[in-house]
Amino acid sequence: MLKMGVACEEMHNGTTNQTCVRIENSPISDMLMAFYIVAFVLGLVFNLLTAWPVIQQVRGKNVLGVYLLSLSISDVLYILTMPLWVHYFHNDHQWKLGPNMCKLAGFVFYSNTYISIYLLCCISVDRCLAVTFPLKTKTFRRYRYAWVTCGLIIVFIISLHVVVAIMDEVNEPLDKHLRCYETYPMTRQVALFNLLRVVIGFILPLLVLAVCYWQILSKVKLSVGLDEQGKRKVKLLSMGVLGIFSICFAPYHIQLLVRSVAFFRLDCADYCSFEQAQHFYFSGMLVLSSLNSVVDPVLYVLVSNGMRKSVVLCCRRNKSRVPRSLDLDH
Repeated sequence: MLKMGVACEEMHNGTTNQTCVRIENSPISDMLMAFYIVAFVLGLVFNLLTAWPVIQQVRGKNVLGVYLLSLSISDVLYILTMPLWVHYFHNDHQWKLGPNMCKLAGFVFYSNTYISIYLLCCISVDRCLAVTFPLKTKTFRRYRYAWVTCGLIIVFIISLHVVVAIMDEVNEPLDKHLRCYETYPMTRQVALFNLLRVVIGFILPLLVLAVCYWQILSKVKLSVGLDEQGKRKVKLLSMGVLGIFSICFAPYHIQLLVRSVAFFRLDCADYCSFEQAQHFYFSGMLVLSSLNSVVDPVLYVLVSNGMRKSVVLCCRRNKSRVPRSLDLDH
């Protein structure tokens, strides 16, 4: 395993004449480009549509509104970097915007992923406390505590990825074309960090979610004070959050785990063959991980009746303004 690591490190640093993974003219480029264009448009529309209702929740000092606003801001910042990835895939995985822009795009992507995961955990824990211990935990479910929690999460995730961004090197491969965060083979340091991301950034939050929603669903099932509509809303929220984890985050982290284990377990030649075969699928997993910024607004509607009413009211207001604007134009 040590020899494999040294040989692949040499290849990564350009001291050998071999190429680990060839991704020129990748067949998935057009599909990725189309997806990011659609995700960019839908993500902006959905997040802007729910922006005012979320702000109203925050103005009303709603704890849940604080988590939703933080989640929305993180999603929008990531969505605004999607045109950079569209440009990258349009040029067949050739980054022509410079290494600093590559680092910025990657930094926003990774930060958004784990900020979203931890904020979804906060939403789940908040719902669990509200349903399971409504009176005992009222002291802890405070508006200002929610802001502090969001601040700590954001500072922790951003600080971690700032360190990674400083340590990371965007390498220029042998064919003189930059590959943004697609350098093969990975280094030992990156492989170890990937394993850490899987454990701390996915497995632990997933366990928190599982415990929270098991408690919530058990409590709701036995509740006699909650009507069927209320029980249905709780179930929809549970399915929504778990669905985001299952579809958006699980495939990407499973692939990340498998690739990192393969780095340590396979010899260099077999590892490169494995990465070549997995590149198409891993690119698809990256697509799924970006879906969370598009589907998160669905949660905003599921979590509270007030949110749904606000969205409907905003839509009705917009529709009522259309005829007036037309009349003024004419």
